[in-house]
Formats: sequence, structure tokens, C-alpha cells
Amino acid sequence: VGHCHPDVVKAAYEQNQLLNTNSRYLHDNLVDYADRLSKTLPEKLCIFYFLNSGSEANDLALRLARQYTKHEDVIVLDHAYHGHLTSLIDISPYKFRNLEGQKEWVHVAPVPDTYRGLYREDHEDSVTAYADEVKNIIEQAHKRGRKIAAFFVESLPSVGGQIIPPAGYFQKVAGHVHKAGGVFIADEIQVGFGRVGKHFWAFQLQGEDFIPDIVTMGKPIGNGHPLACVATTKEIAAAFAATGVEYFNTFGGNPVSCATGLAVLDVIEKEHLQAHATEVGNFLMKLLKDQQIKHPIIGDVRGCGLFIGVDLIKDQAE
Repeated sequence: VGHCHPDVVKAAYEQNQLLNTNSRYLHDNLVDYADRLSKTLPEKLCIFYFLNSGSEANDLALRLARQYTKHEDVIVLDHAYHGHLTSLIDISPYKFRNLEGQKEWVHVAPVPDTYRGLYREDHEDSVTAYADEVKNIIEQAHKRGRKIAAFFVESLPSVGGQIIPPAGYFQKVAGHVHKAGGVFIADEIQVGFGRVGKHFWAFQLQGEDFIPDIVTMGKPIGNGHPLACVATTKEIAAAFAATGVEYFNTFGGNPVSCATGLAVLDVIEKEHLQAHATEVGNFLMKLLKDQQIKHPIIGDVRGCGLFIGVDLIKDQAE
């Protein structure tokens, strides 16, 4: 919402003068903030865990998925990056390919990229073709006695090249994953909070009939203040609570963080930042497409709101 936004700075400052404590002590800000966030999400995503960073959020999402499904394996997209903890480096091809390599419980699916990927714009049904790649991975894993806990994906792959997955892809993948007993985790850490303009959450670009089982958020949630969140269903949260090992995070959801988060939501609403992202994004896309006509090095211009990618190439045909 802008560097040192005065409303956000003021909210944090004022709460800091009153009380900041660990989250074992109950405070209205936590409940008020969860309530406000819940209004932006589909109804079934109604349980919230607050944390300090996107990496913490994705690590918890992984734990929730494994506890709920009693399975271990994870499917991710090629080139993905989900965070800096050991558990997340393991599911980030962008990182693990330069480190210890791929673990046996990790499966990598091709990015649903219709410009550079396996199945392109001219393919008769790229959505089904890309979803079938996930289905094949699941079948191969089952043959080896492995079981899928989760399909873990950024709603719009960012490090992987600012990719806009074709509409309907998530629905088909979720069908295969659910059938295998797994859950669908949408990582909204870079692309949530109205950045895509049309919607508050990037997964909503796939259509109203698609709802992930777990959503993770970080980065924009606190406008630079360390704040993150995992939203999930009652069923998944209940399976996690049933272990008896409650989730505790000393600073996750502390009063200052929640005051900050509430102020961020106020600013997004008050300053119409979703509409702003749409307007500025459309303007930028138009200018970039004008450049594309002039310069053959620009192969593709794609995006939604203020999530935009320009693909530079050497050869148009290839």
C-alpha cells in the first residue's frame, strides 16, 4: 500500500504505545483481524493461523496437509519457490536443483505456461493436457507406493516467469489431487491482496467454482511489517488440533501486527487499490504491447492487474 503509508505507521505506533504481548494473551485485534480477512475469502476458509513470514506460513500449510491426509508427498510446479526454510527449499525446484537435488517425496509438474511450455496456445486443450501431467505424476507415485499429501502452487507462478495458468486448470488438478486423498494449497504470498485487480485473491481468476483447501499469505499482508497467515477449513484444522500439539507462535498475531494488518485492509479499501491495480495494469499492458509490435525481442506480454511479465526471446518461431 506504499512505503511507510501514514495510516499503517500510525496504527502500529498507537498499538505499540498501548500493549504488545505474545499471542497466548487474548486480544481483540486478533479476532477483529481474522474477521476482516474472512470477509475477503470463500466461507469455507474460516480458520486462521497467524505467523511472522510467508515461509512460516508455507511450512505450516505443509504440516496441516500432512496431518490431515496422513500422506507425505508433495507435487509442485517446475521453477517454483515457496520459501527459505529447509522444508520449503525441498519443495522449491528453483532452489533445490542447485543444492541437494530432489527428494523422493517431491514430484515436479510442468508449469502451465501456454507461451513457452509443453502445451501452447495452439494446443486443442492445454488445460486438460497440463492437468493430465499432474494426474500421471499421481499414478506413477501410487505405483511406487507413495501417497500425495498436497499439490502446492502459487496461484500465479511468479519466480517461474509471471505465468497466468489457463482458466479451469486448478479445478481439474484439484479433482485429481482430491481423488488421491491430497489437498490443494494456494500460495498467495506474492499475488494476493488485490494485486491482480479483478479479484482480491489470484486463485479467484480460475472461477467462482474453485476454492483451495489451504491459502497462505505473507509479504503485502503487513506492508513491510512481519506478518503472515494461513487460512484453512474446519476439517483440516480439526485434524491438526487432534494431535494435541497445539500451534503456538510467540509473535504471530500479536496486537501490533494485527493493528498493522487491519490498517492495510483499510487502506486497500479506502484508496480503491484493487481498481487502481486494474487501471494501472491495463495501461502498462497497453504500453508494453505497443513496444512488442516494434521490437521482435519481445515475444510475449502477459499479466493481470499489477502482476505482469515480459518474455524476451531470440527467435519468434522457436
